[in-house]
Amino acid sequence: MDQTEPPAFTQLKEHLREMFQLDRGDLDFGIYRIMNMRRQQVEDFLDNRLLPQVREILESYRPGGLERQRQDMADAEENPGKYNPEYIENLEKILSYDIDVDKMEVEIYSDLYNFFSRYYSEGDFLSLRRYKEGVYALPYEGEEVKLHWANHDQYYIKTSENLKHYAFRVLDGRRVRFAIKNGCTEKNNNKAANGKERRFILAEDGPVVIEEDEASIYFDYRPDKAKRSQDKINLDTLKTLLAYQELAEFGISTPAPSDSNSERTLLEKHLATYTAKFTFDYFIHKDLEGFLRRELDFYIKNEIMHLDDVENEVAPHVEKYLAKIRALRQVAGKIIQFLAQIEEFQKKLWLKKKFVLETYYCITLDHIIGKEAESDLLTQIAANDEQREEWVQLFAIDELDGYTNPLTEAFLKANDKLQVDTRFFNAEFKYTLLASIDNLDDATDGLLINSENFQALHVLHEKYRSKIKCIYIDPPYNAISSEIPYKNSYRNSSWLCLMDNRIKSSMPLLDDKFVFVSAIDEVEQELLGQIINLNFSGCDKTCITIVHNATGQQGTNFSYTHEFAYFVFPSGIQVIGKEDRRDRPDRRPLRDVSTGSHLRTDAANCFYPIFVKDSKIAGFGDVCDDSYHPENINLTKPDGTVEVYPIDPQGIERKWVFARNTVEGIIDELEAKYDAKKKQWDIMRTKSNFNFKTVWTDSKYSSNSYGSRILNEMLPHNGFNFPKSIHTVANCIDASLNNSSTGLVLDYFAGSGTTGHAVIN
Repeated sequence: MDQTEPPAFTQLKEHLREMFQLDRGDLDFGIYRIMNMRRQQVEDFLDNRLLPQVREILESYRPGGLERQRQDMADAEENPGKYNPEYIENLEKILSYDIDVDKMEVEIYSDLYNFFSRYYSEGDFLSLRRYKEGVYALPYEGEEVKLHWANHDQYYIKTSENLKHYAFRVLDGRRVRFAIKNGCTEKNNNKAANGKERRFILAEDGPVVIEEDEASIYFDYRPDKAKRSQDKINLDTLKTLLAYQELAEFGISTPAPSDSNSERTLLEKHLATYTAKFTFDYFIHKDLEGFLRRELDFYIKNEIMHLDDVENEVAPHVEKYLAKIRALRQVAGKIIQFLAQIEEFQKKLWLKKKFVLETYYCITLDHIIGKEAESDLLTQIAANDEQREEWVQLFAIDELDGYTNPLTEAFLKANDKLQVDTRFFNAEFKYTLLASIDNLDDATDGLLINSENFQALHVLHEKYRSKIKCIYIDPPYNAISSEIPYKNSYRNSSWLCLMDNRIKSSMPLLDDKFVFVSAIDEVEQELLGQIINLNFSGCDKTCITIVHNATGQQGTNFSYTHEFAYFVFPSGIQVIGKEDRRDRPDRRPLRDVSTGSHLRTDAANCFYPIFVKDSKIAGFGDVCDDSYHPENINLTKPDGTVEVYPIDPQGIERKWVFARNTVEGIIDELEAKYDAKKKQWDIMRTKSNFNFKTVWTDSKYSSNSYGSRILNEMLPHNGFNFPKSIHTVANCIDASLNNSSTGLVLDYFAGSGTTGHAVIN
């Protein structure tokens, strides 16, 4: 058989090269470094093995046994009239059932290209199952309500690694390298401050350095003062770089046209790829092989196999029809298997627990003073300029009595709450310090992990499994000013994937009386509620409204003054604490003065005497018999004890708010009050702890007054425009810990650190 590549196969192969990520072979980091090691194997599969395997499969469908009929037909064409018309008609019918393998081959390549193009887009495989034109089919298992999103079966990944080495080959094997000179990133799904999204901007100082066969182009990664888009910045960058004569000699202007830009140069292509890599989010499929095989079967049944045609054809024609389908499945299966190997490898790398690269400790001086190694450790601390400078910056120690440069041991002992950071010291100092502390885990009251949050959660699984009492998170809101710029414009789907992955990963850490709290705004509030339903089945969910911006954020029709916090907790148990309102307590008579069921006859067990002696509550009497009717609200016993009954000034027998069997539980809230005019005692209740309401309106929840202002006073120019009010987070944690002072709290969208601040407070 002819081994020349049909155009349809070439088109398919180029699409497969993109799916195998061979178009990124010059990248030297992460998965691409691994892919480069397997590049030869993949290239061999595409260039040498795939086409012969396809042809071998197709050859098995080439029919034999029709040679005599073909010869007779050829003879009949050369010798008209040799055979009778009925025989010729029968020959034509038989030969029409012959499978044209060459034609079938082209059709299969075209079908495969259409299939993979449908589900693959810019690095990801998306669940886009078309039922018919304009209609998509969703997997459904009979649920009452089904939540589905385009990336539901993928892992959301986003790291800062893309800022590292990026290089591509040019003329004569020379290399052009992109690198960051200055910059930092919004790591680990943190939110960029509004208007301060970082861009790749050509470095102002020495943007191009050429050394022999390598040209280095340097960028700053920072907010753009002109607030240009990355595409606009790239155009300006290209103009600047193309003006460098030395770069021109590297062949950066070599044409590299695309479907949308026929004049694109090699430099423009790689610049777009480099700057896009950190702008876009990336996904890894959880089960690519299973997904593609299921979708292939659906595609064949829905797009290739037409039942009406099968039903109306005679048996030989049906066999030819089915032969194409069998061949298509076999060929596609080989490609899917190869693709799945790469995706599975990436998934294993992503899910593999990561190494802890470095660990530092922050320990106050009072844990060092008095230890055996005190003298040696204090000597090193006093002489450490980096530690001293940090204390000057954070705590203004240069304004304290006794401050000198260098510090003295006497100064350290006089200020023993200063916090030593081991990152400023060598390993010997760190291990000597740690060895001096008994039971380090018990002595450590906080852990801060600098990591991609999905990876950090996996690292925590064993040590903190079933130990976390409260999770409080303030995830990226996906508002227009800070939306996830996913390349396929699936903004909500990308956000759902991000949240679902991380919520699932955090759930093994929760104890059996957990409270999960997530702040959110109006943009994704509804979808977050559905994600919570999906992951916390059988739990209670309450959505709290918090007025955090009383002046309002102006919208087209409404001015938004509030955001939300979801509280999720096990059903059927009391786990939420009370709100402390000692600054504005509720003080009222214990006697029921409501307009509803407030009479003695409405609740007999709420009518009993409360004893007052020496102006204090001395105890509680038994529930009165129905036939007993006190003459007055107060009855004085011979020993001076006063019996106080829930009778109103009109002499109507009412009831106490609490029944006799529960009133002793609130005795600390009760007091006896004497009315000098009426010359009688009454019982008052002062309540300062209340169930949290579902709308929080106090001015202390203002993000500006108790969030931004506090943070800016502590850390000027910190880059966080909208941190939570410290009181908002503190109340969420108080409620979650049931007002206890103990319990582990986890925040895996740490952001400005308000959660840590609230816990410390």
